[in-house]
Amino acid sequence: MAQRTTTRPGADPRRRALRRRRLLGAAFALPALLLLGALVAYPVVFSVVRSLFDASGDRFVGAGNYLEMARDPATLTALRNSAVWVVVAPVLLTGLGLVLAVLTERVRWATAFKLVLFLPMAVSFLAAGIVFRLAYEQDPDRGVLNAVVVGVHDAFVEPAPYPTARAREGLGLTGGPADGYTSGELRPGAVAVLPFVGVAPGAVPAAAGPARAPDAAPGALTGTVYLDFTPGAGGRPGRVDPAEKGLPGVTVEAVRDGTAVASARTAADGSFRLDGLAEGTYRLRVPAAVFAAGYGGVDWLGPALITPAVIGAYLWVWTGFSMVLIGAGLAALPRDVLEAARVDGASERQVFRRITVPLLAPVLTVVFVTLVINVMKVFDLVYVIAPGPVQEEANVLATRMWLVSFGGGNDQGLGSALSVLLLLLVVPAMVLNIRRFRKGGGS
Repeated sequence: MAQRTTTRPGADPRRRALRRRRLLGAAFALPALLLLGALVAYPVVFSVVRSLFDASGDRFVGAGNYLEMARDPATLTALRNSAVWVVVAPVLLTGLGLVLAVLTERVRWATAFKLVLFLPMAVSFLAAGIVFRLAYEQDPDRGVLNAVVVGVHDAFVEPAPYPTARAREGLGLTGGPADGYTSGELRPGAVAVLPFVGVAPGAVPAAAGPARAPDAAPGALTGTVYLDFTPGAGGRPGRVDPAEKGLPGVTVEAVRDGTAVASARTAADGSFRLDGLAEGTYRLRVPAAVFAAGYGGVDWLGPALITPAVIGAYLWVWTGFSMVLIGAGLAALPRDVLEAARVDGASERQVFRRITVPLLAPVLTVVFVTLVINVMKVFDLVYVIAPGPVQEEANVLATRMWLVSFGGGNDQGLGSALSVLLLLLVVPAMVLNIRRFRKGGGS
């Protein structure tokens, strides 16, 4: 007897409803998939293909562009700088964020403090680059960092009083600012007049009085150091005129047989007196320290410091991001564990090192990996802050890729190869971050 196949009532309607839901979901996802393919997938595939052709895009060169990267010193410099960024910036930012997040838990104005630190995140990298380009200026009158550095330096080391001064030519003084100026031979009892020019009126100390040539003194050399310039003309070179100012604070030495045997500093009217000199001939010397150029500060934008300087600007922008994320993880920690450790006698340092940091490890890892991905793509700060002469010393892979492709190199084959290299370096960090997010979502 033949058996009839029986079907459960309603099975087909459920199957059709499930199919309809899947089709509806696909219909809603299709625009996003098309957009993702047009903006992400297609550029990636095109870059990979373009990297296999020459600069014009007409001739297939295979791995030639990748071999060129290995031989190009500028590309190797960019790769080295990118490695420095990856090692230094995420570590510093994660550490700073952790320390600040822990400290802000113990202050009443924690919200205001976090707001101030997070504000730079609202500033574009372009604007931040312009701000730090000005802050790093070599001229202390323009660069705030060098203004601070020069101020601290001059507080401990007395600057040269007259760095722009030079002796009036043809009036008995020989030498130059680098070696100092020396007079002709003089005997005790003589009066010397040492005329200088090149000092701006605003650079003459306010305490300076009218220049005065002192009287002769037995057994001593006297004289005056003055600014040989009369406002409005009318003065006589090499003569002390009534309207001319003395130069106070100038060191004058009496030199005999190449050795300074006496020294004095000029008074407000520029006069000086060297006593206790034995019979014989001497020369007066104004040492080079009087004319030494002032301390100009640190060359932040020079080849040696340009990469640390740009990393410093990056830290300013991203410290708030790191602090807020770690602070959110810190707020979720079980307080009973921390209090139990304190009750058991653990110090705050032990609680931080043995309990807080291990419990925050997942959050710290996510922050660190996210920052690694970001520093691999940094472009704006490097391009804006680094001056043209040191741009090559500051380049990272992203800026090198742009310069090769569009910034004058016009070699989109090599630029595409650089973009593929950058993608290959970023992908592992992205995969790690996605896995950690999935793991955190499933736990």
